[in-house]
Amino acid sequence: MSTTEPAQSELVANTDHLCVLVHGLWGNPNHLSLLTSSLRDKYADRVSVLVAKSNSDNFTYDGIDLGGERVAQEIEDRLRELKDEGHNIKKISVIGYSLGGLIARYTIGLLLSRGLFDTIQPMNFTTFASPHLGVRTPNRGYGSQVWNVLGSRTLSASGRQLFLIDSFRDTGRPLISILADSNSIFMQALSKFKHRTLYANIVNDRSAPYYTTGISSIDPFVDLDTVKIHYVKEYSPVILDPEQPVVKKALDVVPAFAQRALITSQSLLNQLPFFAALTVFVPIGSIAFLLNAGIQSVRSQQRIRLHEEGKAGIQVGSYRIPFMVENARSAMEGALEELNSERRPQYLQKSDKEGHRPSEVSGASDSSGDDEKAEDSPVATKYVTRRRSTFEKFPVLALTTEQFDMIDSLDAAGFKKYGVHIHNGSHSHAAIIMRRSGKRFEEGKVVAKHWLNEEFEL
Repeated sequence: MSTTEPAQSELVANTDHLCVLVHGLWGNPNHLSLLTSSLRDKYADRVSVLVAKSNSDNFTYDGIDLGGERVAQEIEDRLRELKDEGHNIKKISVIGYSLGGLIARYTIGLLLSRGLFDTIQPMNFTTFASPHLGVRTPNRGYGSQVWNVLGSRTLSASGRQLFLIDSFRDTGRPLISILADSNSIFMQALSKFKHRTLYANIVNDRSAPYYTTGISSIDPFVDLDTVKIHYVKEYSPVILDPEQPVVKKALDVVPAFAQRALITSQSLLNQLPFFAALTVFVPIGSIAFLLNAGIQSVRSQQRIRLHEEGKAGIQVGSYRIPFMVENARSAMEGALEELNSERRPQYLQKSDKEGHRPSEVSGASDSSGDDEKAEDSPVATKYVTRRRSTFEKFPVLALTTEQFDMIDSLDAAGFKKYGVHIHNGSHSHAAIIMRRSGKRFEEGKVVAKHWLNEEFEL
C-alpha cells in the first residue's frame, strides 16, 4: 500500500476531528471548494470534512433556524456514519461563510442542547464575511430606508431575519438578537469553542459590509486615503493586523472652505448611483425580479410548513429546545448586491451620542471588544488597549439599539478579528473564500492559508 493511502487501522486511529463547513445565501457546497481542499490537503486523514448540503441554493430562503436544524441533523448523521466506520471523533470545528455563519451559530446551540459537547470537544469556530449584526443598513436617510424595505421583503424568512424585522417564535425579538443574547443557548455554545475567529472584508463587500461582518460600531475603511493600514507581515497586503489594523492619518491643515464644499458635493454625488439603480435598473428588471422573489417566497413558505409538520425528513421536536439558558438565485443576488453596494454609511450626530453608553460613543464596543466582559476574555484582552486608542477617533454608525447590544455581547465572547483587504476585484464577498475561479478571486488563497496556518488548531 502506498504512503498516500493510510491503512484502515491508521485511519481509525488518526481521524478524530470533524470539520463542518456551511455555505451562504443562494450557495451550495461548491462555493466552499477552496476551504474544503485546503483542509484535506493539509490534514489528510486527521480531519473528516463535512460540507453541509441540506440548505443548497433556494433552500437558504427558509430561515436561519430551519437551516440550523437541517445542518444539525447532517452533523449527527455524519457522526453516526463515522462511528460505524470505526472512527472515534473527539473534536469538532464549525466554519460558516456569509449567511452560513449565522446558521452555524444556531446549529451549535442545538448541538449543545443535544449533549454533543459533553463527549466531543468544540475546537474552532470561524466565520468568513458573515453578517453577525444582520444586513439592515445604518438607518438614516431615504436610501437606507428603501434598501431596508426592499431587501427584507424579497428573501422570505431569511430576509426578515437578516433585516431584523422578524419576531422569533414566542420571544417577540428578532432571531439574530436572540443568537447574540448572553443568556441564550447559542452564546453558551459559542463560548465553549477553544478558538473563535472571524474574517471580514474591509472594502467592496457588496453583500455584507465591514461593520456587520467585523462586529463593529464603526467603519474606519470608508475612505482608505485617510487611514494607514497595518498588515500581518507574512500575509501582506491581504490580512490586517488584528491588534492594530488601522490608524487615522493626521491632518496637517484643516481643509479650506472650497475643499470642504467639494467633499460635500462628492458625498451627494455618491448617492446618485443608488437612486439611478432604483430608477433605471429596478424598473427594467422589476417584473422578473418580483416574480422570482414571489415564487421563491411561496416555495419557501411551503417548505417551512412541511418542516413544521414534520414532513420534511426532520423530527422537529428534537431541535425545539429552550433557547434562553435562564429558562432552561444569481440575477436576484446581483440586483440586491448592486443596490446595497451604493449605500453610504450613516453616522450618529453628536446630539445622538448622548443617549448611548460611553463604550458605544468611543468606539470601544466596536471590533475592539472593549467592555468589562470583553476584558475578562483571554482572547479579547490581548487586543483591547491598543484597539481602544485606534478606533475611538472614528464616527459611530447609526445602528439600532439591538445591534449595539449584539456588538457588546459578541465582543464579550472573545472573537479574534481579521480584516481582509481584497485588491484584485470589486466582489470581495466572493473573493474572500475564492468562491469563483479567476485572478480576481486569487487572494482568497491567502485568507485560507492564514486561517489554516495561524488560527485552525487540529
